[in-house]
Amino acid sequence: SLEINTIGIASRMHVRWLEAFGTPKTAHVTLEDVAKQKMTVDLAMDQYGSRFIQQRLERAPASHKEVTFQAILPHTLRLCADVFGNYVIQKLFEHGTGEHKRALSAQLRGHVLPLSMQMYGCRVVQKAIDVLNLDQKSALIQELHGHVMKCVRDQNGNHVIQKCIEKVPPSHIQFVVDAFGHQNMKLAMHPYGCRVIQRLLEHCSGQQRESILNEILASTQLLARNQYGNYVVQHILLHADAGHRAAVMEAFKGSFMKLSKHKFASNVVEKCVTHATRDERKELIDEILGDPDLDSASLPLTAMARDQYANYVVQRLIEIVDPEQRQYLIKRIQPHLHYLSKVPYGKHILASIEKAQESGF
Repeated sequence: SLEINTIGIASRMHVRWLEAFGTPKTAHVTLEDVAKQKMTVDLAMDQYGSRFIQQRLERAPASHKEVTFQAILPHTLRLCADVFGNYVIQKLFEHGTGEHKRALSAQLRGHVLPLSMQMYGCRVVQKAIDVLNLDQKSALIQELHGHVMKCVRDQNGNHVIQKCIEKVPPSHIQFVVDAFGHQNMKLAMHPYGCRVIQRLLEHCSGQQRESILNEILASTQLLARNQYGNYVVQHILLHADAGHRAAVMEAFKGSFMKLSKHKFASNVVEKCVTHATRDERKELIDEILGDPDLDSASLPLTAMARDQYANYVVQRLIEIVDPEQRQYLIKRIQPHLHYLSKVPYGKHILASIEKAQESGF
């Protein structure tokens, strides 16, 4: 495991230097000056010194970058795991030469997993994946093979897996898809796993995506009611193709009112309303309007109007439908306006209708 060690400040002069950083006194100081005083690593681990080095690296001449790099390189791992030092390593990855990046990458080799699980080290690994060439980043992420699930369930490691998915071609991240096996449902309901599933759905190949979706779509309602899984279903409605969106709509058919009254699933139903086709929206409208012969108290619509979550679905429906459907919807609601004015949240529905009418449908 990585240990976060501090480097002893060797003299009172070092102390004075550190205290001066962040003040106008250091405006004239260069990275070369810092290197000559053998202060580079000490400053990298100081709040103001780290910021100074980062700012200077963005516009420093090549010779100054080189002396900074030479001072930093032997301490790469220690700085990766440091609260301030990690930013300096990231900045070197970003603004260093190709040789600097190659050498820094070599320092990370053999330590990618523990760095990925560490609060500050995971940021450096992500930056490396961002800026290295494909061969270099592939060599780094190779060390995560066999450890994907450990990373996904970790508050730091999950970000590294997400970055791999975003920045590496799908053919190089098959090991992530394979690691999930038949656990996509379980991961979709995990606070970190749900994020990784969403990144996979965004960046995977069609074949990889299909295997994930097939498992998820088999239990759509369960996911919609889960505090984390609902985000995965919303993601499908936002980003998947029409066939997969239709599968979600089909899975919800007959349950729109029940799901609309659920704290988490109601958010998914709102996305259904927004991203449904016109025909799908008509079916949804008919389902929540119910039998025209029902009295006001028995309508699914008024049950939704009484609910703290479902009333937002009705409001969204009034807002999003096309003029013809809105006219039909409001016409069906009108006989129940008096009832709606008396129930909790009904006034929000009435306000939505009034707004729609003012806009001329």
